[in-house]
Amino acid sequence: MSLKIVLKAQEKIIIGNAVLRNGNRNAELYVENTVPILRQKDILKECDANSPARRVYFAIQLMYIDPEKRQAHVEAFFQQIHDIIEAAPSTRKFIVKLCEQVAAARFYQALKTARELIDYEEEITAHV
Repeated sequence: MSLKIVLKAQEKIIIGNAVLRNGNRNAELYVENTVPILRQKDILKECDANSPARRVYFAIQLMYIDPEKRQAHVEAFFQQIHDIIEAAPSTRKFIVKLCEQVAAARFYQALKTARELIDYEEEITAHV
């Protein structure tokens, strides 16, 4: 079964390891095979990975879209989660879930969990 993606005008998307930008009109794409896909709203630029949780998200994003260098991204991920758990033990429930998802190569689901970790990080740093 195909995956239908509707892109807004000028919206970017990553399919595989290609970054695509839509033209001036909405467009429909049908993806016929299994390939990593990230919409613009889910893409984190390296310069925006400016907090521990965002660096975790970025490492997972790279695991997802760059399988050739996945081992290096996994190592960066584990370094980041080690630092987070030491600094904020209350993040343990997110970290455990992330480790399970990464170990099972469920990177897209791990990105969703990492987004929850980012939200949690913003919540706890807002009270400091």
